[in-house]
Amino acid sequence: MTTQFQRIVLASRPRGNVQPENFRLETAEAPELKEGEVLVRNHYLSLDPYMRGRMSEAKSYAAPQPLDETMIGGTAGEVVASKNPKFAPGDKVVGMMGWAEMGVDDGRNMRKVDTTHIPLSAYLGVVGMPGITAWYGLNQIIAPKAGETVLVTAASGAVGSAVGQL
Repeated sequence: MTTQFQRIVLASRPRGNVQPENFRLETAEAPELKEGEVLVRNHYLSLDPYMRGRMSEAKSYAAPQPLDETMIGGTAGEVVASKNPKFAPGDKVVGMMGWAEMGVDDGRNMRKVDTTHIPLSAYLGVVGMPGITAWYGLNQIIAPKAGETVLVTAASGAVGSAVGQL
C-alpha cells in the first residue's frame, strides 16, 4: 500500500521578499520503510525566522535549503508506521520533518514526547527549543540578580516572548 502526502518544496531562491512562486506544492509517496526508519504524520509545523536565511545561498551557520526538496522546519506529529524498536505507532514525536504532511526519519533526529499533560503543539514552543533556549539563556547565561533590569530586544519572537514571560 502506498501512502501519498503533500509537501512544499523550495522552488527558487527569493530575491528580496519571499513570494508564493518561490515554493511549489507537490504530492509525494512515502517510501517503503527500511529497517530503523519511522513514518510520521505531522500535526504541527513551526515557522521560524531562521528559515528565511536558509532560503539563501549566503554563508551562514547552517547549510542553505536545497532547491526542489521539502522546506525545512520543526514538526510535531504521530508515528503511523515504524521499523525502529524505539518508536511505535501512536507515539507522539517532535523532529525536523519539514513542510510536509508526513516524513520519514531514522529516529536520530526526533524524540518522543509525553502529551498526557502538555499539548503536542507546545513542544514546538514553550516546552520545546524556544522555551528551553529562553530558560537557559535567562537563568544560566544572564542569571539576573534582584534589582537588575533585563532588556529583551526581540520579545516578539518565539524565544524572546518566552524570556519575557519567564
